[in-house]
Amino acid sequence: MKLSLKNLADLPGRVARPSYDRSALTPGIVHFGIGNFHRAHQAVYLDELFEAGLDRDWAIVGAGVLPSDAAGREKLAAQDWLTTVVEQDSGHMEARVTGAMIGYVDPADRRAIVAALADPSIRIVSLTITEGGYFIDPASGRFDPAHPDMARDAADMATPGTVFGLVLAGLMRRRQAGIAPFTVMSCDNIPGNGHVTRDAVVGLAGLFDAELAKWVRDEVAFPNSMVDRITPATTERERAILSERYGVEDDWPVFCEPFRQWVLEDHFPTGRPALEKAGVTFVEDVAPYELMKIRILNGGHAAIAYPAALMDIHFVHEAMEEPLIRGFLAKLEREEIIPVVPPVPGVDLDDYFRLIERRFSNPKIGDTIARLCQDGSNRQPKFILPTAADRLKAGADVTGLSLVSALWCRYCAGTSDSGREIPPNDASAARLKEAALRARENPGAFLSMADIFGDTGRSEVYSAVFSRNLKSIWEIGARAVLERYIAGEL
Repeated sequence: MKLSLKNLADLPGRVARPSYDRSALTPGIVHFGIGNFHRAHQAVYLDELFEAGLDRDWAIVGAGVLPSDAAGREKLAAQDWLTTVVEQDSGHMEARVTGAMIGYVDPADRRAIVAALADPSIRIVSLTITEGGYFIDPASGRFDPAHPDMARDAADMATPGTVFGLVLAGLMRRRQAGIAPFTVMSCDNIPGNGHVTRDAVVGLAGLFDAELAKWVRDEVAFPNSMVDRITPATTERERAILSERYGVEDDWPVFCEPFRQWVLEDHFPTGRPALEKAGVTFVEDVAPYELMKIRILNGGHAAIAYPAALMDIHFVHEAMEEPLIRGFLAKLEREEIIPVVPPVPGVDLDDYFRLIERRFSNPKIGDTIARLCQDGSNRQPKFILPTAADRLKAGADVTGLSLVSALWCRYCAGTSDSGREIPPNDASAARLKEAALRARENPGAFLSMADIFGDTGRSEVYSAVFSRNLKSIWEIGARAVLERYIAGEL
């Protein structure tokens, strides 16, 4: 049965669906980046609140700036903004239709987006625009005002082309009208994501109006958050499973693990939904939780991604079934990553890692190695290199962490160990491939990308062990290198 509001009551009984009146919902949030993660995470929390009869003035209106956003809007419009979310692991599978989203502004109509942001009913603007969407220097983690897209927006704020240009234009409209500013809430995997978002919006304003920049800095809230739920991309596989097992035809369903987590700083001057009643943890400082997740989980994903790709492994759970990859992950986490993760209130880090191992091993989720490998030029500086930098400062070993980056370098050369071609999946793919091929003879050619490696790439200690590891990967392949690492022979 085709998913739509008209057919909602007639869906198979085993498919949960909203019992609340969606026509009575009113908007409170504009969200940029209506992708799989948002629909499996923030939208689910809100759907549960609405189902409980709470905060129905906080419905979501979608927004975006990319061609893919327009395609996603078209799919969701055809099913009345409904999404089927399927949670599954080895012993659990459950489908539910969520209805927290009630509209989606045409991405091509920038003036309409600004008008939506200026609506007084909108009190939160949230973002899932990926790690690469923040116009930051990868090595420093700070806003890059020299980016041409930022310069373009600063010159024409009437029709900005970026998310941050639109957010700023919306804030400017509200300021002119005497409407309180909305809270800007990043839901991306970036250390200090609220601070980074603030730097981008303030930095853009500073390019053309210092007084406006000061107003944004002083008056607009940018809470930090930590978000977590493994959510792979949707393929024909997921659509077919949903149709065959549940009898639902959804053009863009979301499959995800049962686990979810959201830790959020409670800084919302114009109000917020009671998300704590749906399981969100509100804290004064999200940094310890965020650092734990980024280094142990996201760093763990980066660690297994590239050796698995070089060994022609397709799914993440298949990588975890490979003893060498599982052993590499365990040794790296316990010996190099976890020792430099600060304590987290109420969390045992060893238990947290065991949870991560189980989640990575979920055979039902269908997460792919290719997804974990994408966008390495943005992910390595956030998930791997800061840990290496901390260990270098402490005079500690970085063999395993440098091996992760060496495996990434070998991956960027464009072929697996068997000779299979690896399609490019990074905005800097051409530059990475050229540097990776030169690095076969001169490893420094890869480390010299200062916008990625920063001071870590200039460290003699790090450079020496990276070079040794890369040489070994080219000579004997990823499998044999992992064997040596696990045996303590690298």
